[in-house]
Amino acid sequence: MVQALAEAGVALDEVYPKPLTDEVVQAADIVVTMGWGDACPVVPGRRYLDRPVPDPDGAPMRSYVPLATRSTPLSPTCWTPCRPATDASRPRAMLVSAMKEEPMTTAPLASVLFVCVHNAGRSQMAAGFLSHLAGDRIEVRSAGSVPGNQVNPAAVEAMKEVGVDISAATPKILTTEAVQASDYVITMGCGDACPIFPGKKYLDWALEDPAGKGVEAVRPIRDEIKTRIEALIAEIDAQQEA
Repeated sequence: MVQALAEAGVALDEVYPKPLTDEVVQAADIVVTMGWGDACPVVPGRRYLDRPVPDPDGAPMRSYVPLATRSTPLSPTCWTPCRPATDASRPRAMLVSAMKEEPMTTAPLASVLFVCVHNAGRSQMAAGFLSHLAGDRIEVRSAGSVPGNQVNPAAVEAMKEVGVDISAATPKILTTEAVQASDYVITMGCGDACPIFPGKKYLDWALEDPAGKGVEAVRPIRDEIKTRIEALIAEIDAQQEA
């Protein structure tokens, strides 16, 4: 095999066989097996594929050439999705048909924490807009230095008018762990309550507090928050493209 791959321009002189370990599987996003998929540990979030390639072990060098000299990329349709079995007593055979492909997971582009005093109005609307507009691309949290008992009903109603449901949200206490887990920490009138950690981006948005106001007065605050959220998403996307 070394000679066949050398003819195709691939050097294997210093490559040695290694045992399969759980750590190797956990560190990979895609696990590609070649005829013995059921020997692989199952780790959630990994994509398992089995490529039915003939085993050249023990074959003469000419048997390696068709594998080593493919001139075109393999079509995605050539890959058979598989889910490895966990029963060690089963024979090592390819598991191909009627097996569900493990979904691939994508890490969020960034994590954003919104903070206001009661976590009942501004921060909840901001979190609602960011989740609605960015989906799973950005991880969203919100919290308050002195959380209230419920989300402001006027804020809930104002958000409902633009198709964003925050009725199930509940105020949460601001914790050091939430700040540490976030890339952006955006305060709205309680910046001095947030712990400071290196590497985080801290922003303070000067937004009017909707507490005690009716829906009509909350709408302009809601609209300003949406504008700021759209700019934030554009900034995060631009950083990824840079």
